[in-house]
Amino acid sequence: MAMASLFISSSPSFTLPPKTYTKYQTAYFLKPFSLKAASTSVDQQPTISLADKQPSPFKANSWQWKFQDKVLTIYYEEHGKESPEPTKNILMLPSISDVSTVEEWRSVAGNIVQRASKINWRAVIVDWPGLGYSDRPKLDYNVDVMEKFLTDFISAPDGPMKHFGNDLVIFGGGHAPTITLCAAKKGLVKPAAIAAVAPTWAGPLPIVFGRDSTMEMRYGLLRDTLRTPGVGWMMYNMLVRNEKAIASQYKSHVYANPDNVTPDVVDSRIALTKRKGARYAPASFLTGLLDPVKSQEEFLELFADLDGKVPVLVVSSKSSPKRSKAVMQALKGAKGVSKFVEVPGALLPQEEYPTMIAEELYQFLQESFEFNI
Repeated sequence: MAMASLFISSSPSFTLPPKTYTKYQTAYFLKPFSLKAASTSVDQQPTISLADKQPSPFKANSWQWKFQDKVLTIYYEEHGKESPEPTKNILMLPSISDVSTVEEWRSVAGNIVQRASKINWRAVIVDWPGLGYSDRPKLDYNVDVMEKFLTDFISAPDGPMKHFGNDLVIFGGGHAPTITLCAAKKGLVKPAAIAAVAPTWAGPLPIVFGRDSTMEMRYGLLRDTLRTPGVGWMMYNMLVRNEKAIASQYKSHVYANPDNVTPDVVDSRIALTKRKGARYAPASFLTGLLDPVKSQEEFLELFADLDGKVPVLVVSSKSSPKRSKAVMQALKGAKGVSKFVEVPGALLPQEEYPTMIAEELYQFLQESFEFNI
């Protein structure tokens, strides 16, 4: 039971079963979108409003990513509206976890792109390889694989974002912005701005138990066990793929308000754990193979490296677990962080409180781009 609680997640909300993909293939977003004012108390976590969680129409799509000797079908969504204003693009990256999915960003995307402004904002949300609705083959998932994917998705000649170049804004949750910063430091991607929502750099086990040689050996053993046929599925089913485990992790550290962990949220996350190959990438995340850096010092250096080059927003959440919150709070006033804000929520504020997150992100976009027009 102790280990079950360590399958720490950072993701999700509306379910899009594979059979329903096709009905969205031609849906763009010509539907009006209404914004709702919200106020919160520091001492009381707000509940989710149904108005917050209504998704706007979007276009579902896929891209064939060629990696090593495999071709992976990568799932992504396009959110936007027709407008005479100049278009600027946002890439939204889900947090990496055992139940990572594009769903965590849908309401935020719909909120931002439907606003009337000097810039016509368009958003693309993509599922990482091995997670969400993307293919999940048996690969040796590590941070290099994820960094390679991000780079290819943005810049590959046949990639969905190839035309946007240096004009691309990137929003990410959890590990995603840290991977983005690593790629930016190497010059592999050149975003116009970055927003890091509840950013992290250590997987569930390393952040709790550290990385000495003994623990690394144990992580490797656990990872290998989870990847084996038969026994691996049994362990995964026991620790992750059940209602009790999913509900427990969401109530304890993914959402801030347990009342927001509805049966629909739990059911949609369980559906993700039943996809073919569901355990491979999460096994790497759990044991630290998807960690972009190995220390808080390296983490801070990633932000410092972009000082004066790229606008960077950090969104910290008030109810994150102690160790995760310490990671976020260390960025307050840190070199390279253009703006730091704190919002209600835990590890997934963009899904639990999408209207609040959308407002913070839109203000950042205005300050970075629109006010200069």
